[in-house]
Amino acid sequence: MEDLRWLGLRWAEGPDVGGAHGPYRQSERMVFYSEAFDRLRAAGLVYPCKCSRRDIVSALSAPHAGEDEAVYPGTCRADAQKSEIRNPLSAMNWRFRLNDGESFTFNDECAGTKCAVSGLDFGDFVVWRKDGFPSYQLACVVDDALMGITEVVRGEDLITSTFRQLALYRALGWKAPSFYHCPLVVDEMGTRLAKRHDALSLRTLREQGKSAEDLRSGW
Repeated sequence: MEDLRWLGLRWAEGPDVGGAHGPYRQSERMVFYSEAFDRLRAAGLVYPCKCSRRDIVSALSAPHAGEDEAVYPGTCRADAQKSEIRNPLSAMNWRFRLNDGESFTFNDECAGTKCAVSGLDFGDFVVWRKDGFPSYQLACVVDDALMGITEVVRGEDLITSTFRQLALYRALGWKAPSFYHCPLVVDEMGTRLAKRHDALSLRTLREQGKSAEDLRSGW
């Protein structure tokens, strides 16, 4: 937040300025995530899964190249019992149950119409982790819905996540926001910039004597 303020950005809500939709730290929002998960479980839309990532990859004859995660083959789906109680100490993840072959479509404000088929382009995904915390997909949907977010702007590498989140919005009876997936910032070799590439972090540029004005004008 310090680096973003240095760059010249200002925000109307957040953990440092307050607002009408707090708390703004996810560690303080566990009750909202638990309530959403319990609604999904009561509707029979989630099931416990013992599979590790290695188990999933080894069960697939042809994992999708470049996919952010392998399409889950449904190993634990058939054996799942709706009445099983969530226990964060049980060392099991909980997955959202999709309808295989269902088409999902949304209009992206940047990339245009995007389509995907469940079971082919993405599979049953984790909503509650075995360490007792919600997954990114569930936490993201709960936060955006309860905070009244109407437009989500993020990188194009998260388009597949949007299909998963649309399934959660529908299951929880919430209206989905509009989405704008922008191209990623890359270096001269075409590699996307990431946290591990610290040479181009805002903090490093500040330490090198760069000014916020120079950075903004260059962008």
